[in-house]
Amino acid sequence: MTSTTTSAPVGPTSLRRSVSNTLKGSAGNLVEWYDVYVYSVFAIYFESKFFSPEDKNATLYVWGIFAITFLMRPIGAWYFGRFADRYGRRLALTVSVTMMAVCSFVIALTPTNAAIGIAAPVILLLARLLQGFATGGEYGASATYMSEAAIPGRRGFLSSFHYVTLVGGHVLAQLTLLIMLQFMELEQISDWGWRVAFGIGGASAIVVFWLRQTMDESLQSSSIEAAKTGHAKKSGSLRELFVHQWRPLLLCFLITAGGTIAFYTYSITGPKMIQSIFAGGDVLTGTIINLIALTFLMVLQPIGGWLSDIVGRKSLLVFFGVGGVLYTWYMITALPQQTEWLPAFAILAVSFIILTGYTSINAVVKAELFPTHVRALGVGLGYALANSAFGGTAPLLYQGALKSGHVNAFIGYVTAIIAVSLVVYVFFLKNKGANWLDDEKAMRERAR
Repeated sequence: MTSTTTSAPVGPTSLRRSVSNTLKGSAGNLVEWYDVYVYSVFAIYFESKFFSPEDKNATLYVWGIFAITFLMRPIGAWYFGRFADRYGRRLALTVSVTMMAVCSFVIALTPTNAAIGIAAPVILLLARLLQGFATGGEYGASATYMSEAAIPGRRGFLSSFHYVTLVGGHVLAQLTLLIMLQFMELEQISDWGWRVAFGIGGASAIVVFWLRQTMDESLQSSSIEAAKTGHAKKSGSLRELFVHQWRPLLLCFLITAGGTIAFYTYSITGPKMIQSIFAGGDVLTGTIINLIALTFLMVLQPIGGWLSDIVGRKSLLVFFGVGGVLYTWYMITALPQQTEWLPAFAILAVSFIILTGYTSINAVVKAELFPTHVRALGVGLGYALANSAFGGTAPLLYQGALKSGHVNAFIGYVTAIIAVSLVVYVFFLKNKGANWLDDEKAMRERAR
């Protein structure tokens, strides 16, 4: 680590102001992640519109596009992280949500494969790549903003709303499907209902655009002005990050690796298993189970954040790591065997309790690792690299393992990645103590 003249972030002046900024930042996060998850929730309904219904690999192609968009997240994390560290968190967040909205409208309006042939999946791929770029920027900037906007002593609780809204985006996508199932036939959802779902995400961004204009900026105006005049070259610099902040960057990557592969295995693949269980019978039941389970996960986040303010962040991460190592095999093997809603829900709910040990506090844990001048870049890039390598590929790898009969190999892979992160949680993190968010001056003295 090295010293720098970059100013510290603007601290929240009151609990009320801190809560206000948290809610405004959360609203944008909610819309962005709705746009991400509406794809996975409605995939089985629109895949025949972008690929030929006769193509047996259509499902793999759809999840392949889901996975490949994660390759854009590190690029988005770099661009928006640099932007946020130099010109402010608020402006970066406003630009990212606008990009997400435009791409959602494009997907909603794209003609089918039957109408324009291969151009349909190409447009879908390009739109999702741009959304991956925007999502990469959203995570780092929003995690940084919400951690900086929270008052000391309540950082865990307030920053947990980052994942309340992240999971909330998935809940809203599931709720949208549930409402459609109540009033529409499956053929109608496949014909045009999924277009409405994407359109909702695009339209919601108009409200979010206004809300983000009214948020307080968490980066000092002096830092922004210095960046504009070229006097703060270290702000948002890759060289500064890789040369002087490589240790926290590596920690951020390793902290994320186990958490992100568990998140996409439990909260994406898990609900897909339930969707498949009831696909041949009561589709509505499967959707309700997923909606209730994901709502449960969402409600757990502030509880986890509140606990971390009392017992420390490390305790919750170790709980997640141990639970993930022990429970992953059972969840993946037992869940597809269920035929009744209650045991299916219970298995998924337990996995979500374990997952909360990571999701509720991961934003603030990563933000505490970095000084102000590279915080958005460091948090965003560390997350995006791990997310691209292990998170977004998990649903695709599961589908491939399922088709080839190598599910046990997939289970071993997921468990091993979580185990690596567990080692990091146990030996390389402290439960409490000085950090870059609460005591930047002390951390700078220590870094010299």
